[in-house]
Amino acid sequence: MVKKTNKLVTSAMLIALGTAIAFVCEYIPFLNLPFGGTITFASLLPLVLIGYLYGPAWGFGSAFVFSLLQMLIGFRTVAGLFTPDSDSFMGVGIAFGVILLDYLLAFTAVGISSFFRKMRSPAGALAVGSLVGLLACYAFHTLSGWLFYGAWAEWFFTDTVVGELPVAKWILETFSGSGLAAVYSLVYNGCYMIPEILITVVCAIAVSTIPAIRERGKNKA
Repeated sequence: MVKKTNKLVTSAMLIALGTAIAFVCEYIPFLNLPFGGTITFASLLPLVLIGYLYGPAWGFGSAFVFSLLQMLIGFRTVAGLFTPDSDSFMGVGIAFGVILLDYLLAFTAVGISSFFRKMRSPAGALAVGSLVGLLACYAFHTLSGWLFYGAWAEWFFTDTVVGELPVAKWILETFSGSGLAAVYSLVYNGCYMIPEILITVVCAIAVSTIPAIRERGKNKA
């Protein structure tokens, strides 16, 4: 009972830490993309740590709780999806799809990182777990963008800073329809997810050197 209580307390503290980091980063302008997506200071690493310390059940459960908290942080955006007079209104059916892919599945997928906890090296377990877990998150964001935001693709590759790059013209000449939408979503979401992945992996390696983490890693429950 004491052991379970300790897990609950530790997990709650780590979830709170990750949520606080994400919340603060929402208010730093240069970290936010104009149409959603934020580069944070490794806000998902606490979820990776929970999975590393306590296994998949705790990892996925904590990641799911985190996804609900992210919906609260993004309340205005989420509410706008259901509000007809909002600029972000998409219709009820699509709104549920966006919530499912961009929040519930994307953040819960970080729990995949827990499957690498048995690696001998703490640095390897946390780094590889972070990489795979956040790539899974990236995949769901990309799927959501492809399915629901593809209409912005041509505009993105012509009337934004990206449109000034030589590769933008090649993309427009090479892809069209759903293919262009997929490339758009991959690039747009990559603008914040790729830096997020790199930051998290570096921080994961740094955290793995903390004696308490290394010791807890040797006695994973």
